[in-house]
Amino acid sequence: MPATIIQPEALAAPRGYSNGLLYPAHARMLFVAGQIGWNKEGVFPDGLEAQFDLALENILAVVVEAGGDATSIGRLTVYVVNKHDYLQKTREIGRAYRARMGKHFPAMSLVQVSALLEDRALVEIEATAMIDSPQ
Repeated sequence: MPATIIQPEALAAPRGYSNGLLYPAHARMLFVAGQIGWNKEGVFPDGLEAQFDLALENILAVVVEAGGDATSIGRLTVYVVNKHDYLQKTREIGRAYRARMGKHFPAMSLVQVSALLEDRALVEIEATAMIDSPQ
């Protein structure tokens, strides 16, 4: 379901995200719990970019299971344990993002935290998605 991008003239143009997305009223809202970059067996790959890719894959698995796709995601909150590592790897993270999300850029926030629950986790992503209501 297409969303309308909201970009007030009073705000600077965003890079790699949207300031707001407006979805039709007939959609159902899906809240996706924070997903970390591990696989089904609980194994973490090495490196922030690999964990980011896997965390995003896990987010999309929940969204697809609910009947949506990448464009259903209206908001992502990304938690990292090291913002400097994130900034150094933005090119690789951007490639992983575009491979999974295409050119869909929801409203996003990036937050540095002191730690995540799983000791090996370098990133956690949570999402809010809007899924078309069944006809």
